[in-house]
Amino acid sequence: MSEPTSAEILTEATRRRTFAIISHPDAGKTTLTEKFLLYGGALGNEAGTVKARGGRRSATSDWMELEQQRGISITSTVLQFPYRDHVINLLDTPGHRDFSEDTYRVLAAADAAVMVLDAAKGIEPQTLKLFEVCRDREIPILSFINKWDRPALQPLELLDDIEEQLGLTPTPLSWPVGADTEFRGVLDQRTGDFVRFTRTARGSTMAPEEVVEPDRARAEEGSLYEDAVDEVGLLEAVGSSYDEETFLAGVTTPVFFGSALTNFGVRLLLDAVVDLTPAPSAKAVPERDPRPLDAPFSGFVFKVQANMDKSHRDRTAFFRVCSGRFERGMVVTHESTGKPLATKYAHTAFGTDRETLDIAWPGDIVGLVNANDVRIGDTLWTDEQVEFAPIPSFAPQHFAIARVTDTSRFKQFRSGVTQLDEEGVVQVLRDPDIGDQAPVLAAVGPMQFEVATHRLENEFGAPVELSMTNYSVARRTDDGSRNELRAMQGVDVLQRADGTMLALFESPYWLDRLVAERPELTLEPLIAGSG
Repeated sequence: MSEPTSAEILTEATRRRTFAIISHPDAGKTTLTEKFLLYGGALGNEAGTVKARGGRRSATSDWMELEQQRGISITSTVLQFPYRDHVINLLDTPGHRDFSEDTYRVLAAADAAVMVLDAAKGIEPQTLKLFEVCRDREIPILSFINKWDRPALQPLELLDDIEEQLGLTPTPLSWPVGADTEFRGVLDQRTGDFVRFTRTARGSTMAPEEVVEPDRARAEEGSLYEDAVDEVGLLEAVGSSYDEETFLAGVTTPVFFGSALTNFGVRLLLDAVVDLTPAPSAKAVPERDPRPLDAPFSGFVFKVQANMDKSHRDRTAFFRVCSGRFERGMVVTHESTGKPLATKYAHTAFGTDRETLDIAWPGDIVGLVNANDVRIGDTLWTDEQVEFAPIPSFAPQHFAIARVTDTSRFKQFRSGVTQLDEEGVVQVLRDPDIGDQAPVLAAVGPMQFEVATHRLENEFGAPVELSMTNYSVARRTDDGSRNELRAMQGVDVLQRADGTMLALFESPYWLDRLVAERPELTLEPLIAGSG
């Protein structure tokens, strides 16, 4: 295959839209994800029926057994589908109540985010946490106020909530006509049209839309239409209008109203993803100019996931293409080892399903199956060496000692703990004097422990018991401070697999006192998001 031209690479990159969906639990993220697939043609004529592999593909992004049992998203997934001559790479993030580092890693691969809010609840605690991650990543956000066909807060009240709690100025690009059972449709601010929706059975097919001219809308919808027009006029009077520059800068958020369950407003939102969110751009490189899109191939690994396919017990490393053209079978350099890496088993993902992928362009997500030496944060490249900035991590706040309950399964326990560490499900901390006998699992949210124990038992056959510790805060330290810290009460020093030493403290007040009184001790906060 001939080398791609600069124009070809830039054209293909322009067609890509790579974004994440974030939300508080139960706001409707998984439903919206499925409806995006429906409108993108990735599902058949009905939601839940898929046009591929004889209809065997799963329409849901929640593939893990524990997710299906609990009805929540625990791990992130990657879904790719076409829409309007564009290629959509949708990154579905965990939506459980406990924040997970997996979310941060996925957002590192996204160019934009869709924030889903429950119309009856507005901004919730998890929403705030996720927004902070987006702000750290400087990711522009589209907001979708979901469940408008149910009892809800007033639309202006929801806009105030967004502005007061997130510091984002909301700029509605659709406005609801009616609410709850009287939800008729929306005023499309981009076209000036009133778009009326028609319900379908269980929302299984795309909602028929009718553009209704103003005089007819007044006659048929009466006060519902008039009230919506008045509210839009009020918003225009205070200057609440869309501005591309402030949206891309993360100052404003375009807002859409709808109902993912009934498909009301889904097309308008998906159109906005294509029209408003940025295409891939040159990725920053520490102490160097950004890597141009048309430079030779490069990519960075943001996720590792094992056992997505139970029949193969495999391990997949997901990377985002940052520059050039990726071709299956090409030999790339694995930056962290300096060794060549074959890419024969390259796939594109659709939840648990995957298909062989021959070519990918900037913005696309590629899964390398059984690339066992590849870790989260690694860079892959050809021709020109490049090393992208590491993906920031959050400081763990919960710590538990893990022990296998059946000593005959210790080999499986050790293998499973290593695998979960590599995937970033939990951070695994070890005492060099003890090794893997009783490692400490460290997590940002308690549910990470539930995921770890479930997977150790069900995937590795190693049931474990966890003993929660009193440690609540961690700091990076070094050999010079290790022994003195370990001699203190309420302090321990353990080591991550990458060699980093972490000092664990039971009391944040004792930590603060040490930082103030003993500046010679190394006690550094962990990267972004740490306390």
